[in-house]
Amino acid sequence: MKFNYTSLETCHTASGLVIVIDVLRAFSTAAYAFSRGAKKIILVSTVEEALGLKSKLPNAKVMGEVGGLPPAGFDFGNSPTQIREEDLTGLTLIQRTGAGTQGAVRCVNADVMLAASFIVAGATVKHILKIDPSEATFVITGIHYNDEDLACAEYLETLLKGHKPDTKSFVKRVYECKDAENHLDPNHPEFPETDLDYCTRLNAFDFAMPIARKNDRLTMQAIKP
Repeated sequence: MKFNYTSLETCHTASGLVIVIDVLRAFSTAAYAFSRGAKKIILVSTVEEALGLKSKLPNAKVMGEVGGLPPAGFDFGNSPTQIREEDLTGLTLIQRTGAGTQGAVRCVNADVMLAASFIVAGATVKHILKIDPSEATFVITGIHYNDEDLACAEYLETLLKGHKPDTKSFVKRVYECKDAENHLDPNHPEFPETDLDYCTRLNAFDFAMPIARKNDRLTMQAIKP
């Protein structure tokens, strides 16, 4: 299997199997949302799109962020610490974030697309191996090619090659990345330090998160490989 790496700026050119990665925190939060009973997650680009869609869909709520914080009108932010305490049974969630969902929306040429983070890494690998593609492209969604997303991609690549990586070194990179700084600063309680723990619980869940285009919408679901 050949591996390619791309960013938000160039992911529109990616084709074949594409894995969109956002560790801190979109696709970690999404995984916890599924674990709390969410039925599906619709990924969108803008706040206006998210709120407009919520008004049209029954039993729907909105989660996500702008600048790391939930915009007015959103039901939930982008925090695993928050979402893991919610009962989301049967809900449709609409997610808008500044990195992860933007990557999914921009991957217009992907034939098969998955959302990924450390906590669904093992199931993601199983899902990819079942597809058995000749190539796989990782989308590093962080605006500055964030190291936590790059670390997750490299972790997935190592697993896909059949190797056993040193998990501690990958977790360490998350805690040392730029996006972790606010979570480690007690002056920013709106960025819980516990999010770092929840986002680095490798293979916490046994489902992958494939994304399908349905009726011009990007719909993500939790599927056990």
